[in-house]
Amino acid sequence: MSASELACSYAILILHDEGIPITAEKITTLAKAANVSVESYWPGLFAKLAEKRDIDDLILNVGVGGGASAVAAAAPGVGTAAAPAAAAAPPPEEKKEEPKEESDDEGLFNLFD
Repeated sequence: MSASELACSYAILILHDEGIPITAEKITTLAKAANVSVESYWPGLFAKLAEKRDIDDLILNVGVGGGASAVAAAAPGVGTAAAPAAAAAPPPEEKKEEPKEESDDEGLFNLFD
C-alpha cells in the first residue's frame, strides 16, 4: 500500500470517527495537514468507496475471508473451467492439539514451551 493510499485510509477513519461527512476535499485537507503528498485521484476514489460502503462494516470485517469468491464473481467469463474446481475444493483440515507431555518441572515457568 502506498503512502497516498494509507493517508486516505487514515483520513477516512478520522472523518468517520468524528462524524464528519467523508468527501474528497476533506480527505485532501487531512493529508495536507499530515504533510503527505497524495495523488489527486486517490481522495476521490476513497470518497466514493465511503459513499458506497458502511465504514463500520469495513472496520468490523477486516481480515474476513472471501477473496477467492469475489475474484470468481468478478470475472464470470474468464477461467470458467477453474471456477468449479475451486468451488469443489475440500474444506481445510482442522488442526488437532497434541497432548502435552508431563514433565518434572510442573508449575515452573519454561521459556521453550
